[in-house]
Amino acid sequence: MTGIDFSVLTKKEPEKKLLRPLKNRAGRSRSTGRITVRHQGGGAKKLYRVIEFSQKKINIPAKVIAIEYDPNRTAFLALIQYPDQEKQYILAPQDLKVGNEIIFSEKAPLLPGNRIKLKNIPVGTMVYNIELELGRGGKIVRSAGTAAQVLAQEDKYTHLKLPSGEIRKTNGECFASIGIISNPEHRFMKIGKAGRNRLKGIRPAVRGSAMNPCDHPHGGGEGRTSIGLKYPKTPWGKHALGVKTRKRHKWTNKFIIQRRQKKKK
Repeated sequence: MTGIDFSVLTKKEPEKKLLRPLKNRAGRSRSTGRITVRHQGGGAKKLYRVIEFSQKKINIPAKVIAIEYDPNRTAFLALIQYPDQEKQYILAPQDLKVGNEIIFSEKAPLLPGNRIKLKNIPVGTMVYNIELELGRGGKIVRSAGTAAQVLAQEDKYTHLKLPSGEIRKTNGECFASIGIISNPEHRFMKIGKAGRNRLKGIRPAVRGSAMNPCDHPHGGGEGRTSIGLKYPKTPWGKHALGVKTRKRHKWTNKFIIQRRQKKKK
């Protein structure tokens, strides 16, 4: 079992005004109450941290007063304070330290944490928390250790290379934050024991091949046998691997310049 280096975090309680209750729905649909995501339930209680993914305060510098842990995501958070004493949580990039100043502006220095319009960011710069629609806040590149790279500026669009390898066009008027998201060691973390997964709200999953034929398409047979099928299936008989899930005629297809490459087996 391995953990994460929390030495960069500030030793303080979370900001009380920026906390909200978070109900555990255990994989159940809010409308019907039926399980729509299997193997979820239990886990340690958590409070939600209200995070500023957009840029409500433009051209006003803010000071970083703490770097904090967030149980709801893989990245760390930075607590910033404006001159009027208002505080906000933002996603913390690497190399952002307590005492640093950040600013959200159309044009700003290329320093970690600053939020700038994509059209004003030089080619080759690493960015995160990127808006896809103007004014809707950052929607992509928000997990630990990730970043997108600015590849080109063309007309009103900025070309970005996303962490998946996909290259897509984004409106240059949209905002993005400079830098690479904090906690890059998260990808090397080993859970190590079942109890740690239970604390995260993940329940045990039984292999389909260990079930009876009436419970799963992989079930049945004497002893430890193969699934006996040409391809793996879900419990409901659908293809389990290699199925495209993106809508064929999605309206955003026109913004994708190059699809992500399939991983070699």
